[in-house]
Amino acid sequence: MDHPDMFQDVVDPSVKVGDRSFRSLPVSVLLHGAGALVIAVVALTAGDVIPTPPVMLAFVAPVAPAPAPPPPPPPPVASRPPQDLVPPNPAAAPVAAPSEIRPESGIEPTSAVGVAGGVDGGIPGGVVGLNALPEAPPPPPPPPQEPVRVGGNIKAPVKIKDIAPIYPTIAARARIHGVVIVEATIGADGKVKDARILRSIPLLDQSALDAVRQWEYIPTLVNGVPCAVVMVVTVTFQLTGLDAITLTLHFPHV
Repeated sequence: MDHPDMFQDVVDPSVKVGDRSFRSLPVSVLLHGAGALVIAVVALTAGDVIPTPPVMLAFVAPVAPAPAPPPPPPPPVASRPPQDLVPPNPAAAPVAAPSEIRPESGIEPTSAVGVAGGVDGGIPGGVVGLNALPEAPPPPPPPPQEPVRVGGNIKAPVKIKDIAPIYPTIAARARIHGVVIVEATIGADGKVKDARILRSIPLLDQSALDAVRQWEYIPTLVNGVPCAVVMVVTVTFQLTGLDAITLTLHFPHV
């Protein structure tokens, strides 16, 4: 596509040498340069009048005042020499090394007179604050001389030897049976010392006594010492036939 007006100013410029418009161009350039120079000079000479932008003040920190000097230290307190609250013990071991070593001649008391409040006949020098020897605990009470009855804190002894009674022939033929109650006294050695009938069956009493007197027990302890006790035993005679006998022994009940 052709553009006839595109190169019109090149071929035929509107401003020509010697024209009035061509002569006013240098004058306009000089005027604009003079105006820019005046503005620059005014800006340089009036720097204090121009306000500082607030954005610049945000980055400028105020200068803090100098801290006050610290107060002078207090004067030193005069130290007092330490006082001995407890008098030195003459029997204590020395702290400083002795100037000479003397041969030992045995135990030498530090003083011939004991300290007030000590124990007569005690260590040399006595013990301060100790007026008497501690009392020994009382010995345990002696075991009772008389036999004690089983019951309460007195436990029944344990039988270690048992002898069965002999069923009398006349009682067996008469078919007599029942319970014989015997009071037995067991000595400190665990053997039966005495026995007596409390509930009697005449044909069976002697057989029951002969058997009980042969029994043996572990001795009963009272305060850790064996002692004699009195206990009640029962011997039961029961017939299941003329020749078969069943014997049941019971421990005491008080």
